Amino acid sequence: MASTDPAGKVEEKAKEEEEEASAAAAAAGEDEDTGAEVAPIVKLEEVAVTTGEEEEDVLLDLKAKLYRFDKEGSQWKERGAGNVKLLKHKENGKVRLVMRQAKTLKICANHLVVSTTKMQEHAGSDKSCVWHATDFADGELKEEMFAIRFGSVENCKKFMETVEEIAESLGKNVESEDASATAGLLENLTVSGSNTAEAEPKVETAAPPPAS
Repeated sequence: MASTDPAGKVEEKAKEEEEEASAAAAAAGEDEDTGAEVAPIVKLEEVAVTTGEEEEDVLLDLKAKLYRFDKEGSQWKERGAGNVKLLKHKENGKVRLVMRQAKTLKICANHLVVSTTKMQEHAGSDKSCVWHATDFADGELKEEMFAIRFGSVENCKKFMETVEEIAESLGKNVESEDASATAGLLENLTVSGSNTAEAEPKVETAAPPPAS
């Protein structure tokens, strides 16, 4: 017959709880780390990742969202969100605009900034601007019209001013080269003209008449 003594029931319950606690402690002990080192099955080697930007200095690096104008659909299409950079080559001094998508690092814009590059404010937004470029992001040169949107008016203004300064500087270099080439041509013409003026005219010598 089961005991009806309340004190006995309390003792039985306490004993059961103690046994459960001991069992839980034993199970936890089995799961404890033994301290043994487990060698990885595959050893991964470090691989150097090149971006093609190693020989360039960063002039500007800003977060933005890029769009390109789809001529067939006559609408703007998102090209990607990430960081747009202006990079200057350490040797030849050329500046290019490069933008990669943030997550995939896929190139969504890649073209040179030239003397004819002009930035225009996008209608209806002081955080955006528009420009034309011969782009190489898809592995072939294509005429594109881009629009880019920044998180602030300040960043958009900074981007536009930096590109315009680079384009203006390139324009001055072209003008200087053209002026030097023109001066060289004029100098050659002057020398040639003076030589022609100073040279004595060539007179054809007449043969003496035959003796009679």
